[in-house]
Amino acid sequence: QVQLVESGGGLVQPGGSLRLSCETSGIRFSIYGMGWYRQAPGKQRELVATISMDGSTKYEDSVKGRFTISRDNAKNTVYLEMNSLKPEDTGVYYCNLGTSLTNYWAQGTQVTVSS
Repeated sequence: QVQLVESGGGLVQPGGSLRLSCETSGIRFSIYGMGWYRQAPGKQRELVATISMDGSTKYEDSVKGRFTISRDNAKNTVYLEMNSLKPEDTGVYYCNLGTSLTNYWAQGTQVTVSS
């Protein structure tokens, strides 16, 4: 059974930082690309960052230079380091693992950026 379990969300002031983690189990993590998505209130879920199996990364324009996605294959975990957070970064963040057959999603973690 494939499981993705997130941690690390919370409330932070503008300009602050958070680190999200997503630990996977039940699947050969190292051979799959991973992604982080977010969904703001009243908006559609959007892709924030991706990391391929070989470590190549891509970012949505609004987070470039502020967010960093990384992975630790020994721990079956993907991370999202978020710096210089803005109120518009507020939302529920989801990690995703996509295979040729299906997508697996974590439960989501709330990130709120507010003073």
